[in-house]
Amino acid sequence: MTDVNQFRKASYAIDPIYINRWSPRAFSAQKVSNDVLNSLFEAARWAPSAANVQPWRFVFASSEEDKKTFLSFINEGNVAWCKNAPVLIAVISKVEEERFGGNNPAHAFDTGTAWGFLALEAARKGLVTHAMGGFNKEKAKEALSVPDGYQLHAIVAVGYQGEKSSLDAAYQEREVPSPRNEVETFVSEGIFKENSK
Repeated sequence: MTDVNQFRKASYAIDPIYINRWSPRAFSAQKVSNDVLNSLFEAARWAPSAANVQPWRFVFASSEEDKKTFLSFINEGNVAWCKNAPVLIAVISKVEEERFGGNNPAHAFDTGTAWGFLALEAARKGLVTHAMGGFNKEKAKEALSVPDGYQLHAIVAVGYQGEKSSLDAAYQEREVPSPRNEVETFVSEGIFKENSK
């Protein structure tokens, strides 16, 4: 398996889980138990939420039949690797909210936070996750029976990490943890400042 420390170093003291969580494309055939999968959703459940409306929704596929449905709307380049993941999850948010008198302005923000909690719990349990935006949202809405008033954001592949040799050559080259910009490039004090990388 990949030694993350060869590719990532924190500049400030943080829990190692933030460095160790990355998005591989190689998945093993090992199944994810229902209890483990539900623990990921349990972590997402406790994400912060504006007015506590909890707009996140998840649709998952673990059976071959359900995974086939998901693969029908995922872009071909992503299907090449995510077809091996034992679980695929659609990340969805409820846009319309009566308590806000129409649309919830925080629906995407809160749902992104819930997905982050899910990803960290997956890492804590020894799983890997890889979110992708390369899918046809209209086809996905239809295939998953998502009604109006909800927005699809991403499809997430979940499972145990496999060997990169299982990937096509083009993906093997990319199967390393990506770096991140330094804190100083995206944080400014007092007023907004776009810092150069």
